[in-house]
Amino acid sequence: MQKSALTQPTQLPQITHARNPGMALDMQWVRAVQANTSAIERRAATLPGRRSVKKDYQAAWLLKAVTCIDLTTLSGDDTEDRVRRLCAKARQPVRADILDALGMDGLHVGAVCVYHDMVETAVEALRGTGIPVAAVSTGFPAGLSPFKLRVAEIDESVKAGAEEIDIVISRRHVLGGNWQALYDEMRAFRDACGEAHVKAILATGELGTLRNVARASLVCMMAGADFIKTSTGKESVNATLPVSLVMIRAIRDYYQRTGYRVGYKPAGGISKAKDALVYLSLMKDELGHRWLQPDLFRFGASSLLGDIERQLEHHVTGRYSASYRHAMG
Repeated sequence: MQKSALTQPTQLPQITHARNPGMALDMQWVRAVQANTSAIERRAATLPGRRSVKKDYQAAWLLKAVTCIDLTTLSGDDTEDRVRRLCAKARQPVRADILDALGMDGLHVGAVCVYHDMVETAVEALRGTGIPVAAVSTGFPAGLSPFKLRVAEIDESVKAGAEEIDIVISRRHVLGGNWQALYDEMRAFRDACGEAHVKAILATGELGTLRNVARASLVCMMAGADFIKTSTGKESVNATLPVSLVMIRAIRDYYQRTGYRVGYKPAGGISKAKDALVYLSLMKDELGHRWLQPDLFRFGASSLLGDIERQLEHHVTGRYSASYRHAMG
């Protein structure tokens, strides 16, 4: 089998940047945020056709996408064995024969994301790999449990070894325009996380308008969010390109005004390799190459990895294989 001439590194060393400390709530800035829905939708509609990468370039971009996946299992029937299998897939996300044909090694995903009860199992399965465990928290996915319990849940997940916490905001604060309450809630969650990084899930499909999405993004960043994330994956509408464009531009505005980088995580509904390429190109166009690293960009996904692996095998062999050849664990 002839090896591909790929030269892009599969896994960059961990890159660090100054963590977003947050700032005081600036209501003048928040109220000034608007969203031109028709213009945003027109721009988003052009994205799938604007960037087309082929052959080795496509394979390199897909390998990059693998390093930015939060490999996720969030089902009521999760078991310790299932989580261990998922962690094995996280350590070796693409079959060894495919990576060998591409001349690659050392590839792994960005993180493994589980419910709190599975954190210790995942931490043990990933020990020594450098792959962090992310825990969904704060009454995921609805975020309607008592506030003290939501804060305590964060604390328990951090104690169990989670290095990243995916929290859900209270949608009612956004829908009611109560930005101070949203800020205070997010700040409390950030403080409870301590050294663990916090991803703020906005559940954008339930926020009503793109303007609400933009304002909620900004308030969460002001309160110290390390990432802003579209969805829990449990809503009827999850990650979309218009929502992504709004959130990414909020990140850019925040960086330009404060100098602090905040990450972005689209989640839910991203299951095809071609979709991953669109999101990567959007990040590069709007925020630049720095935001293509896993410390600032993640996909919340599970089935996406299987399709990427399938496309990489096609690149190597010229044939599409059956999906069962790319099992999740």
